[in-house]
Amino acid sequence: MTPDRKALLGELISEAVAILIIITFGCSVAGMYILYDPSPYKTAYWGVCITWGMAVSIAIYVTGAVSGTHANPAVTLALAVYRGFPWKKVLPYWCAQLIGAFLGAALVYALYFNVIDHFNATQHLTRAAGGAAGVFFTAPGTAVTPMKGFVDEIILTGLLMFGIFAVTDEFNTMAPQANFGAIVIGLLVALIGASAGYLEAWALNPARDLGPRSLAWLMGWDASAFPGVGNYWWVPIVAPLIGGLIGGGAQHLLIRPFLPRAKAPAEPQ
Repeated sequence: MTPDRKALLGELISEAVAILIIITFGCSVAGMYILYDPSPYKTAYWGVCITWGMAVSIAIYVTGAVSGTHANPAVTLALAVYRGFPWKKVLPYWCAQLIGAFLGAALVYALYFNVIDHFNATQHLTRAAGGAAGVFFTAPGTAVTPMKGFVDEIILTGLLMFGIFAVTDEFNTMAPQANFGAIVIGLLVALIGASAGYLEAWALNPARDLGPRSLAWLMGWDASAFPGVGNYWWVPIVAPLIGGLIGGGAQHLLIRPFLPRAKAPAEPQ
């Protein structure tokens, strides 16, 4: 194996591991929120948000030195468009992210399948009818139509990408230093969830939804997974890709050109 191929393999493994970490902790806390009565989070929703956020932070600390921890196809696409990430790596990164998300969901299923079945039995629900589906994938919340969810996810992912680009911009002298950026990005994910998570569970990431949704479909959630409520399945795939381009583009075009650059050294006299 050539050094370039070996390096790419390491990056792909890193991306899969990163989103596996995020999904394992994130969907597990969704299970804690949904499956237990009384739920430890029904009156402490910030705990759900901070768990998702800290899962992102941990994933960055574990894998950032290898792949940069995109862990999100929307991030990979925005980096390719605005930050020079190689286009030839985009599809391999996407595939690795989707595989990692699927495997993370499989771990959550291994942890919770018996609790899911107990919940559905006591609530007189079935998997095919969507019982406990929220453990794995997102859906429109109260009074939210699929098209409204589409707009919401564009806006929320745009805010996420704007923040990621700002925090990681090498010219931003106000960006967190000494590897603290991972914590700030995690807090940003938590902040979005805390302020808008009930709209449609703030997917923000095509792989985050599609990987667990695919696992759930295989495990018997059937039409509740695909096509989902109101044919919703495509929304958390397409909307974050668009939102990431808009949010990343806003930072790249409206803020980055005005950030201070280091002055070039003076020419010797």
